Amino acid sequence: MLIDMAYKIRSDIQVFSLDTGRLHAETYQFIERVRDHYKIDIDIIMPETTAVEALVKEKGLFSFYKDDHKECCGIRKISPLRRHLHTLDAWITGQRKDQSPGTRANVPAVQDDKFFAKEGATLTKYNPLSNWSSQQVWDYIRAFEVPYNELHERGFVSIGCEPCTRPTGPGQHEREGRWWWEEATKKECGLHAVNLESK
Repeated sequence: MLIDMAYKIRSDIQVFSLDTGRLHAETYQFIERVRDHYKIDIDIIMPETTAVEALVKEKGLFSFYKDDHKECCGIRKISPLRRHLHTLDAWITGQRKDQSPGTRANVPAVQDDKFFAKEGATLTKYNPLSNWSSQQVWDYIRAFEVPYNELHERGFVSIGCEPCTRPTGPGQHEREGRWWWEEATKKECGLHAVNLESK
């Protein structure tokens, strides 16, 4: 949806996506649908191979079920994102206040992202959907026929890596399908660590 909004303002937008190597097949297919639909380039940012290999060699492929998700997310998501953001002075996310009352309830429309900023530099983080509801997002998607991940049709509300994401049931909050084996207030991977620091 953010890509649709940005594309309507400026068609040469710069888009990137993290590929942890553990995404659902449907997510990879969705990325290609977006690329084809808007005729844009999407930079795919991947983790350092040696770091992933070292983690898997030492702890196996599913260590996060035993010792929480932060180490794996740090290698597969945080490090590659930091590396990429060091080449930028601003980035835009789809964070919303209603996504996670424990960690995102106070997300502002604009943030000074000190967590990912290069030393001595300023990195601005824009959250233009911060005050939108999930219903408003879906109303927009349907009204403008915006491509979306087909996993949403199967009960996946918040979609991350395949081993760490599952559908949510009736009445469950959208992030309850993420890292379901962990305590509810810890459902952040670190991509939005500035939220935790500002609490």
